[in-house]
Amino acid sequence: MRVDLFDFALPQENIALRPAVPRDSAKLLLAGGDLLADHVVSDLPTLLSPGDVLVFNDTRVIPAQLTGKRGDATIGATLHKRQDLRRWQAFVRNAKRLKIGDQIDFGADVCAVAEQQYEDGSFLLNFLGDEPVELLLERAGTMPLPPYIARKRDIDERDAEDYQTMFAREDGAVAAPTAALHFTDRLMAGLANAEIATETLTLHVGAGTFLPVKVDETADHQMHSEWGRIEPAMADRLNRAREKGGRVISVGTTSLRLLESATGDDGIIQPFEGDTDIFITPGYRFKAIDGLMTNFHLPKSTLFMLVSALMGLERMQQVYAHAIASDYRFYSYGDSSLLLPPR
Repeated sequence: MRVDLFDFALPQENIALRPAVPRDSAKLLLAGGDLLADHVVSDLPTLLSPGDVLVFNDTRVIPAQLTGKRGDATIGATLHKRQDLRRWQAFVRNAKRLKIGDQIDFGADVCAVAEQQYEDGSFLLNFLGDEPVELLLERAGTMPLPPYIARKRDIDERDAEDYQTMFAREDGAVAAPTAALHFTDRLMAGLANAEIATETLTLHVGAGTFLPVKVDETADHQMHSEWGRIEPAMADRLNRAREKGGRVISVGTTSLRLLESATGDDGIIQPFEGDTDIFITPGYRFKAIDGLMTNFHLPKSTLFMLVSALMGLERMQQVYAHAIASDYRFYSYGDSSLLLPPR
């Protein structure tokens, strides 16, 4: 399909620069079949049914944005995929001033050597020393806010908390699974009281999620791979819930992509551990999930293509037109939607 089919006009004032306070007070747009209804996130327990299961991503965002010096050149690096204990693949700003073998000083006694350059222009950085890389990043790194926020304001101490979900436990993401930013202890208690189950998996979201689609046809776009894990016991619980008539609702596109990667044509969710580069566009047949809670995404992005695959492109154009006209806030710190296609 042509990428420009997924374009739409978004006023700049609809882009959220801070999250809603409290988190579960954000708007929630329910779209199911012909239904389109305005809610708030705290309404969620009333919008789902007993026996449904919400699946969250428990990845934790690391301070993966670095700025350093190679000689007199300023080099920016955004880590996006761990290769081993000391090596990370990174997108580099001012890459023309960096060569294989060069050492970058990121300050705070944090240095890395550029060991390899990939076809997409990114570099493999080897962090020097014996300290765990996570400790080095805590000293020298900052939260890797999406470019559409970082261009409009400085990253500050609030972002260290605002850009983590309440489920964040497994270090490794360089972007938050933002649909889960809306959840609070109060909301989780409401879901439990409504007999709606919750589960977690792990997908370490990479910075590739922010990269623009630069090709004209979706078939020509190459997704960056990300590492994920689904535990066997959790896969069994999800399969049993569906057998009993419950719906598996993914909280975020990251959880959705891992669930779909782990599920065969028979619709059985399998345990999973490894990389996935699944790219979901219209025509894809969903096997694992029955619905999706997600924020509002960028024009011509792989994520808008994904929601269009779930609900239909024309339907999502209607949903987004309503959201824009109703002053919903877009992107990572913005409002949410609950997408429930006909079963």
